[in-house]
Amino acid sequence: MNYTLPGEHESRINIQGIEISLGFPDVFKFEWIGQKDVLEQLLAAWLVIDKNDIPLNPRLIGKPGVGKTTLAYAAAKKLNKDVYIYQCTMDTRPEDLLITPVIDQGGGIRYVASALVTAMIRGGVCILDEANRMSEKSWASLAPLLDTRRYIESIVAGLKVSAHPDFRICVTMNDDASTFEIPEYIHSRLQPQIYLDFPEAEEERRILRENLPFVDDYIMEYVVNFLQRAHAAHDNYTVRDGINIARYAAKRLKSLNVNINNVDSLLREAILMTLGDDALAHIL
Repeated sequence: MNYTLPGEHESRINIQGIEISLGFPDVFKFEWIGQKDVLEQLLAAWLVIDKNDIPLNPRLIGKPGVGKTTLAYAAAKKLNKDVYIYQCTMDTRPEDLLITPVIDQGGGIRYVASALVTAMIRGGVCILDEANRMSEKSWASLAPLLDTRRYIESIVAGLKVSAHPDFRICVTMNDDASTFEIPEYIHSRLQPQIYLDFPEAEEERRILRENLPFVDDYIMEYVVNFLQRAHAAHDNYTVRDGINIARYAAKRLKSLNVNINNVDSLLREAILMTLGDDALAHIL
């Protein structure tokens, strides 16, 4: 492979005589507060235990809002790795995943590496978020990266790019109906499958408190109890929904200058406006 790895702050690299612009890592204050076993499972999948070993390509599966992306980000940071997140959609094309040509200010063509290819070159972690929204055509471009070959081929740039040994990848997949079926040859490359379920009450409480340290305890408890009843009824309301409910109720409480003892009607309103009529079934 004929290229020199970029320094920490370099944004371009020359590969086989072609200059490629690299992306920058995603930086968030994500912290994993929840199921310790799934964090350990993900870290084990990325572990390399022998010179002949390679990391696995795990997929995180669960309902929207259960923390799949947060888990992957936290695991990467536990390994002190930069994180590059690629948001997949139904419109994602193979070149979007790899290297895209763009017109620069001088009218020439400039090649830009995706978050995935940037992570490959830098030895970071790429999270393909909501990956089962992509079509098979896009998945096909990743097949050699997800097996022992560990490279991608960009038809647009005419390049083959090998992954740095420290590169790791995982994909998140929502367990809902608005997705494509994953091709079997890709399915077998995305292992192990790590399932995230709804958190227990105490975990949910800690997650809400971490995200909303300024919100009153009464609102927190109300929302936790609402979510736990919804989970028990197998309704797909998540911590993300709870955060939105609590945040909106707190804003309404502040804007109306209502006493906290009279907040139940505002919480009911927040649930209704966030989730709709059906969610009111889980209010006592």
